[in-house]
Amino acid sequence: MTGAATRRSMTTQQRRAIVVLSMAAVAAILLAVTAVAGGYRINLTPSEPLGLWRIIPLHRPAAVDDLLFICPPETAAMRAAWARGYLRSGSCPGGVAPLIKTVIAVAGQHVEIGVSVSVDGRGGASSSLALRDGKGRPLTPFPSGIVPPGYVFLHSAFPGSYDSRYFGPVPISGILGLAQEVFTYVP
Repeated sequence: MTGAATRRSMTTQQRRAIVVLSMAAVAAILLAVTAVAGGYRINLTPSEPLGLWRIIPLHRPAAVDDLLFICPPETAAMRAAWARGYLRSGSCPGGVAPLIKTVIAVAGQHVEIGVSVSVDGRGGASSSLALRDGKGRPLTPFPSGIVPPGYVFLHSAFPGSYDSRYFGPVPISGILGLAQEVFTYVP
């Protein structure tokens, strides 16, 4: 009878463990869903500080110096960026994560891409162009020109950032909102 009691007791312990683990899993899923629904995102890329960010609704047109969350368009340049590992998986069309980038030019502004980037004749800070990525693969700068209506030109001061210097202006239809740091750090 002692063996049967031990088997029953282990079964009870196993049931308790399953219930506790199930409740923990449900709580974790609810927390994740609530965070995403509340506009919270985790940034794991070096283009901006690592950590927890929040998407703040943007109730006006995007402006120069706005730090945005934006879904990249499904273009050949973005497919190439995905293939090279520049983009992470996420909730944007094409299955990629939103970018966190600063607007440096809006529709009608002239962007000149040379050794560095200038907007309407003014040089941009930390905008030098890389000819190769971190793995030695060639990078092709986007041609200079006027930012078209309905588009913004994005930049990150991080030296290895893949931004509009290489993929060009992006449609404002991809803007999710302003990017607000919640709990971040710079390694």
